[in-house]
Amino acid sequence: MPKATLNDSDAVKALAALAQGHRLAVFRLLVVAGPDGLSVGHIAEALGLANATLSFHLKELANAGLIASRQEGRFVFYSASIDRMNALIAFLTENCCQGVPGLCEPSSPRKC
Repeated sequence: MPKATLNDSDAVKALAALAQGHRLAVFRLLVVAGPDGLSVGHIAEALGLANATLSFHLKELANAGLIASRQEGRFVFYSASIDRMNALIAFLTENCCQGVPGLCEPSSPRKC
């Protein structure tokens, strides 16, 4: 499977989606949850958000490609798009330190 890449427009959209406190909290919660994700009810309860508010934020994150949803019976589960997250990180750091490999990598890299 090819690595996901972002263009300037995609990166701006993703960063704009994450530039809001509730959306950032939702995304971080879903990253912790891993590929199985969480139900809408669980997300709302964990973050203390009303369903209408959460729905708005989930739509923004989905439009930016940062999360995906799946239906299981009458429940909807959301999970973080780890490939998209990693593509955003790669986009932000691709020209780091004038392209000298290793200078911009964290001392203890974490990969999902």
